[in-house]
Amino acid sequence: MIALKRLPRSCLWRALGQQRSKLHTKSTAQLCKAQTTSGQQPDDVQGILDTLRNGQRALGQPTSITHPHLIRSHELVPGVELKEFQTRRTCLMQGLKAYAESFGDEFNGRAAKSHMLVIGAAAKKYMSGKIPYVFRQSSDFYYLTGCLEPDSVLMLTIDESGVVQSTLFMRPKDPHAELWDGPRTGPEYAVHLFGVNEAYAIDSFSQTVEKRVAQLKPHLWFDLKHSELPNVTDTMLQLCQSERSRLLPVYSFVENMRLIKSPAEMQLMRRTCEIASRAFNEVIAETRPGQSEHQLYASIDYKCRMRNASYLAYPPVVAAGKNATVIHYVNNTQLLQPQELLLMDAGCEYGGYTSDITRTWPVSGQFTDAQRTLYDMMEQLQKETIELIMQPGGETLDQMFETTCFKLGKYLQEIGLVGKHLSDYKELASQGYKFCPHHVSHYLGMDVHDTPHVPRNTRLLPGMVFTVEPGIYIDEKRTDVPPEFRGIGIRIEDDILINDQGKVEVLTASCLKERRALENLFKVKQTD
Repeated sequence: MIALKRLPRSCLWRALGQQRSKLHTKSTAQLCKAQTTSGQQPDDVQGILDTLRNGQRALGQPTSITHPHLIRSHELVPGVELKEFQTRRTCLMQGLKAYAESFGDEFNGRAAKSHMLVIGAAAKKYMSGKIPYVFRQSSDFYYLTGCLEPDSVLMLTIDESGVVQSTLFMRPKDPHAELWDGPRTGPEYAVHLFGVNEAYAIDSFSQTVEKRVAQLKPHLWFDLKHSELPNVTDTMLQLCQSERSRLLPVYSFVENMRLIKSPAEMQLMRRTCEIASRAFNEVIAETRPGQSEHQLYASIDYKCRMRNASYLAYPPVVAAGKNATVIHYVNNTQLLQPQELLLMDAGCEYGGYTSDITRTWPVSGQFTDAQRTLYDMMEQLQKETIELIMQPGGETLDQMFETTCFKLGKYLQEIGLVGKHLSDYKELASQGYKFCPHHVSHYLGMDVHDTPHVPRNTRLLPGMVFTVEPGIYIDEKRTDVPPEFRGIGIRIEDDILINDQGKVEVLTASCLKERRALENLFKVKQTD
């Protein structure tokens, strides 16, 4: 009753391909004419700005007036203009319509030619009682609206003639609630701030959407499993039953749009990666035996925030010595000992976009012979993997993984950790996987593991951002390797952009990783 069969990816790419091309190659003004003429006039925008300048009104999120150090005058949020959000909404609805029409006269058992999409914001979450967690907006909702307020809903419609309409439902102004939790934008200013056609209080969502469904008789698109707003979910389930229509999942379409970064998104990715890279270099230089993993956790967090990052993108791995052999070690409570390696996997979020870096370095500034052997091997392996991108054996993330596992098996064979008798490709790749039992790449963007439903066998294209992160983890209890290699974990991770010229751009290139550069950094530290 609810779920549609898995959407064929080839159809998704065809439906979104033309719209995605428009999003990245044409003026956004050309695509947003309908929204800008009916949803927002220059005088209206100027009125908002004047109100904010005069201190007569506070909105529910930062603006270029209240936060000029983060948001430029022509931007809705850091790095992204209002017109880009309008364009995304138009492209998404045109893509849904094109996808449905590719099936012929009927789609999902109906002849309807109009479509309605409903996507909710994240809900506020609490760790206990009235103590909230730090709020983070739903990535898909933010991608389509630029709105940072919880408990909001976006409704998009496209009719038979292709006219796209956008409606935003938000919490109404409430002086008592705002006294405790801060200002709200309210529906009164939502049209002008977010460039939608209409805006209403969230309490009127059910009535409004029911009326619009009665008028359009549309196909209904709603991600049931991703909804955090119970009232919205209940309304959509009721509509599903009353209209005898299925709720169609839309996440695949949104993720395929998010997969290819616009020029504005590329700049945000460059910025978040540069912030994290500089923070890493400082933490590496300040590392000393006797510090705790928790201190370095605090240090990387502090240094990222001091460069205007919102917060760390995920709980970091700060693993000293044998702790580095635990891939997702996040306890971060042990003291750093001389002669140990320190593995740190951390990144930050800036403007809604995340970085993801891993570096491994010696606590005392010098690698032991065994550590040096493994580190040089992994540094060379990662370099070769990056050089392989968009070449045979590196045209997809899965291909990179398979090739890297094989090469790791070969290198391990050369240093005597894998038997010399092995020569078969699959056998060597299998040996490599035993030492690096995780994929060596994932997509990166608004989320750390971005667009999770996009297969890793998708061919790499300009606009994609992803990691390259081979690692090696040798448990201290292993008896099939010499003792000097036991208890060592090493991972080197960089963030990669295929830019709009089709060139491979290492976004984290400024973060030190070459062994001699790391050792020299410690030598400089010791002479200071």
